[in-house]
Amino acid sequence: MNGRTADSVPAALVGGVPVARERVDVVLAMVPARDREVRPEGQARAERQRRRWATQVVVADELARRACAARGLAPPPREAPARPPAVSGTEVADLGSIIAVTLAHSPAARTLLAALEAEQRVPEEAVREYYDRNPDRFLTPEALRRGVDPYGGAEPGDFLPYDAVHDVVVRELRRALGRQAFFDWLDRARADVEYMPGHEHPGDPSHPDHEHRH
Repeated sequence: MNGRTADSVPAALVGGVPVARERVDVVLAMVPARDREVRPEGQARAERQRRRWATQVVVADELARRACAARGLAPPPREAPARPPAVSGTEVADLGSIIAVTLAHSPAARTLLAALEAEQRVPEEAVREYYDRNPDRFLTPEALRRGVDPYGGAEPGDFLPYDAVHDVVVRELRRALGRQAFFDWLDRARADVEYMPGHEHPGDPSHPDHEHRH
């Protein structure tokens, strides 16, 4: 490829600028492989998909760095990780493994997410609607102990007052809106990425062993 050695071939190009494969290797080293496959061909396939997955984490980090620079945000410097980033199963379920690990791995991604979240405005009617639609989330501790059914037979006093939980609901809705804004930003930003062979998105149907799980 243009006279470059195999070692110098990048994992991807972001806006035409190479993203080094060594950054992908760092993510792979941080997140150990899971032994889900026992046959050699299965292990090879899993490792190919793992590299593609790790490339997505690195690309998202690079895109977040650029977005922070464009916004005048200064993420804290990344320190060499002493252990793999802590990612809970809930975070993976809510965000997908790529974004969950990106946020654990990338100070720039966390800084950008915080900025996007701070920009969100939550209408009062959305707060009220959430409170009215989710009575099970606002039972008092006493009502929970008594096993009160929030959808039948509950009394007004069995629920925490709207004013008492208003700010908590606002924070929760703002967090959800911020995450959606982050997803939308990443989808748009990825349009400027070119992946090298072996580093395509795991769900890219152009390679034969693609998969749709993140």
